Amino acid sequence: GQQDHRAVRSTTSHPTMQSATEIKLFGKWSYDDLSVSDVSLVDYIAIKDRAVQFMPHTAGRWQKKRFRKAQCPIVERLTSSLMMKGRNNGKKMMANKITEHAFDIIHLLTEENPIQVLINAIQQASPREDSTRIGSGGVVRRQAVDVSPLRRVNVAVHLITIGARESAFRNIKSIAECLADEIINAAKGSPNSYAIKKKDECERVAKSNR
Repeated sequence: GQQDHRAVRSTTSHPTMQSATEIKLFGKWSYDDLSVSDVSLVDYIAIKDRAVQFMPHTAGRWQKKRFRKAQCPIVERLTSSLMMKGRNNGKKMMANKITEHAFDIIHLLTEENPIQVLINAIQQASPREDSTRIGSGGVVRRQAVDVSPLRRVNVAVHLITIGARESAFRNIKSIAECLADEIINAAKGSPNSYAIKKKDECERVAKSNR
């Protein structure tokens, strides 16, 4: 921590480096005007105070305690869940690069702050109702349940990254482009998005099992 403060002070005193006072993701995207419109998800999508980072790479111990991961910066949750399928395990620098490129693409396509687009995507792509299996006496039936806010965020991030991964696999498009497409489509709520499709399917099954 000590070095950090010193570094910050030296940059702010320098006239050309005025922008260093404001923390922007990847040095480009501002955290100021972000809003979470879904009331239930406000506490679980971290975009304030401690979650404001230059890079989605805090090396924090987010899994040590229940609900700790709700404080994890939302973009970092996205990057971390990109590192899936054995060959990508632990390659967070790669995941960061993917996220950075994807955010650039999102900005070019939508002209909006990509962090906001991601937040909208998570709100749209999260199932509100799910079904759990209740087995009694060898008879398995599904029972519809409401989904908690934390799980909604978790599932949405998970679905978005899975959708990007599947569409990029054996495809000319890079994973960053697929991730950008997936996030944009999910934010619009368009059925082209894997996450939205899964969410609709999930809610439909739950509805029939009420």
